[in-house]
Amino acid sequence: MPTFFRKYCLPLLLLAASVVTTTANGARFMQNFLDGMPPVVRDSDLWPWGWLNDHPELFVTGWTFSTALLGILLIHEFGHYFACRRHRIRATLPWVLPAPTLSGTAGAIIQIRSRIPSRDALMDVGIYGPLAGYVASTVAVAVGFALSFNSPANAPAAIVRFGGEPLTIRLLHALLVQWDPSIPSFDNIAPHPVLVAGWIGLFITSLNLIPGGQLDGGHVLYAISPRVHRVFTICLPFALFLAGAVYWVGWILWGLFLMIPAMRHPNVPRQPGLKRGRLILGVIGIVLFLLTFTATPFYDSSLMHFFHIDPFETLGR
Repeated sequence: MPTFFRKYCLPLLLLAASVVTTTANGARFMQNFLDGMPPVVRDSDLWPWGWLNDHPELFVTGWTFSTALLGILLIHEFGHYFACRRHRIRATLPWVLPAPTLSGTAGAIIQIRSRIPSRDALMDVGIYGPLAGYVASTVAVAVGFALSFNSPANAPAAIVRFGGEPLTIRLLHALLVQWDPSIPSFDNIAPHPVLVAGWIGLFITSLNLIPGGQLDGGHVLYAISPRVHRVFTICLPFALFLAGAVYWVGWILWGLFLMIPAMRHPNVPRQPGLKRGRLILGVIGIVLFLLTFTATPFYDSSLMHFFHIDPFETLGR
């Protein structure tokens, strides 16, 4: 049995640390936003602690980013948690992991501590988190677009460039422009920190919905077909290695992550089979993945880019 400290105090301590780190990074993002600049324009933006030491009064300006991002993460993880409670599966409260740089957090997790009794239960546990997180992220993106403005012509270039916008952001932007034509275009926007938080939330949703291992997408695919899940889990790392070479080097890390033994999916009883309503949830999970996925979440960050290789020029020779 988990101790009282591990069950209640540890999640609260991790959350408190994450509030500090996300607010610190959010303050730096907010200052750049007010100056009409991208979120990260200099190396020091990735480590805001020296800047905050000189301007401690600006720490509180990061609360909008912190609240939006931590809210998205907690809503996502509590979706899993309440699905576990519904099926009487023992699980920890969400652990939000702090990080000193980038967004201020390494994400959030829950630990499942008992066997998942059926494929229906597995589907619920796998899909409720991404579904809840997707809704929260979409709201943040819409609010963030409304708060953003056109960047000045002399704004400096970002050193961390957010990549191709997922379909959800493009659809939302198109709808919002119809409602308010003053919404800035993608090519000329100073993004509000809430928009950055919403983008991160959609990115996290897409990562979790990768259909392999014990990721949320892996749970969904296993509930649909354990055999197909096994094939995907074997093949996905190689596809991710290739994507890391051409699009974003981080895919290589995710490919390695899926290959570790701890990511092997535990057995779940195959009978009774998946109910039709749960199968519809699985289709929704696939749609969410397509709505949130982008092969290039960050520009100029592929393995070939780091080695100054142009894959299209190479293929043309």
